[in-house]
Amino acid sequence: MKYFFLIKLFLITPVLLAQELITYEAPTGVKYTAHNDDFTVKVRKPGGEWMDLFEYNVQVDLDNVQNASMVSFDFSGKVEVAVRKNNGNINKAQIRPLSYKISPEVNGNVITFTLDQPRKLSLEIDGDKLHNLHLFANPILKGKPDPKDPNVIYFGPGVHQPKDLPGDVFHIPSGKTVYIDGGAVIKAKLMIDHAQDIKIIGHGIIFQPERGVEIRHSKNISIDGPIFINSSHYTIYGGQTNNLTIRNIKSFSCKGWSDGIDLMSCSDVLIDDVFMRNSDDCIAIYGHRWEFYGNAQNYQIKNSTLWADIAHPTNIGLHGNAEAGGDLIENITFSNIDILEQDEDDLNYQGCLAISASDNNLVRNVTYENIRIEDIQEGQLFNFRVYFNEKYSGAPGKGIENLLLKNIQYNGNSANPSVISGYNKERPIKGIQIENLKINGKLIQNSNEANIQIRDFSEDIKFTKK
Repeated sequence: MKYFFLIKLFLITPVLLAQELITYEAPTGVKYTAHNDDFTVKVRKPGGEWMDLFEYNVQVDLDNVQNASMVSFDFSGKVEVAVRKNNGNINKAQIRPLSYKISPEVNGNVITFTLDQPRKLSLEIDGDKLHNLHLFANPILKGKPDPKDPNVIYFGPGVHQPKDLPGDVFHIPSGKTVYIDGGAVIKAKLMIDHAQDIKIIGHGIIFQPERGVEIRHSKNISIDGPIFINSSHYTIYGGQTNNLTIRNIKSFSCKGWSDGIDLMSCSDVLIDDVFMRNSDDCIAIYGHRWEFYGNAQNYQIKNSTLWADIAHPTNIGLHGNAEAGGDLIENITFSNIDILEQDEDDLNYQGCLAISASDNNLVRNVTYENIRIEDIQEGQLFNFRVYFNEKYSGAPGKGIENLLLKNIQYNGNSANPSVISGYNKERPIKGIQIENLKINGKLIQNSNEANIQIRDFSEDIKFTKK
């Protein structure tokens, strides 16, 4: 019996040690101005004491700006979540992405569920996507930097805003680690300009800046963890930057041109485990624009959730150096992506997966793999075109080559016909393989079943299954 007890204790102890839960107080400077009272959210270790979370107000949807809610915390092991809806009844509660298959329990006006791994979720009551609760359950931050290290810029709990600098900007020099505590709120943009070897880490908030992080002519930059609430313009704006890593960021925007991650002439980029809810493109990859020059090559975008209240969840190729013959945009992979929405009424900017080759750009070697598209309000699944955009372009695109669409799923009935189109015989789209495309569970065998319009100057398009 003694040995049995010791073995049992040995087996249980690692599980107990793995249970960790960290919550953060909202700073006094935002507590009374940034709260949303639609929900009361609590979390606890299994069977432990409930801990209150602060429900931030986040604004969503440019067309009809509304107030939604957001909470965040860090944990390991398991965590129990309880959400009380403070106004109105609950007929149905749904947690998205649906691919996570999280089924909440509803008891009166209280919803409960359990998580056993970090997740970024949308809890929606009776189908309401505009007043929903966004819940960000982060992993425990490991290897926290020492705030006293001279190479660390530390934003501790509280509100931070520049005082002596012109504009709401914190400039980050080379070799620094920016550590944003989970209880910190930064009311400013972080600027990286002609710099290198910079890390931005932590689970704090960058609150209503002009832009979230602006990166210019730099290299070896890593951003991991922050929440960006309602930037006026881009969440992350990158120009002519190499070796850029973006992980575990969460973004909200509701204004014109308030894109998520827009990168111009950047190469060797990893975007991993992000949640983007934006009122413009969530992720856009371009060549030359403004003062940034060069090709865009070698991208991996994976394990992420994209929600475009308008415009594209993903967009490639619109901008380039038309006068110099265009740019090369190549070797791009999107994998393991959940797309929760596209609501765009302009046919010229539809497409959950969009390539808009313009400005003499050649776009090639693009893979979309394991993409799950939920029932969008208005848009298209695919829009791949070599075309001339009268508003933004100096020339039509040079072409699109070698696309692989593998294991794409769409469940819904609202999508408009997808489009595949070249420009002319010198500027075609060619070499598209569509493998294991499923719409509402049905394996698609051809363009008619897929509701795809294949227009002129489109070559070598194949549907396959494996």
